[in-house]
Amino acid sequence: MNTRAGTAASRELETFPNPNAGRDYLIRMRMPEFTCLCPKTGQPDFATLYLEYIPAERCVELKSLKLYVWSYRDEGAYHEAVTNRILDDLVAATEPRFMRLTADFNVRGGIYTHVVAEHRAPGWEPASAVTLPAPPPAG
Repeated sequence: MNTRAGTAASRELETFPNPNAGRDYLIRMRMPEFTCLCPKTGQPDFATLYLEYIPAERCVELKSLKLYVWSYRDEGAYHEAVTNRILDDLVAATEPRFMRLTADFNVRGGIYTHVVAEHRAPGWEPASAVTLPAPPPAG
């Protein structure tokens, strides 16, 4: 069992009610300490995970997300499989309008791996992008 400072890793993702469920807004998270094991060699693979999502009714609680990420430290997993599994677990826990998980793995054998997986709720369409003019020059 993985522990850090007396806190055990866990696959349980906790959520809380979205405080602004009537509005589409983007939540971005950066998790620079993701580690799993290469299923071929047993060597550690390190990645930074980037989570972007537009919540519906529930948001993911950060401490549970941290413990969830830690839970992969001793598990062998291919980059593509682990990225999609994490996305599936987050979608199951939060049922977001939109979610994107990007896993940016460190170099292994001279190759960097960058995996992007997305979920879009049925029927959800993003709002049109707003383009604002550039601010006037300072001075």
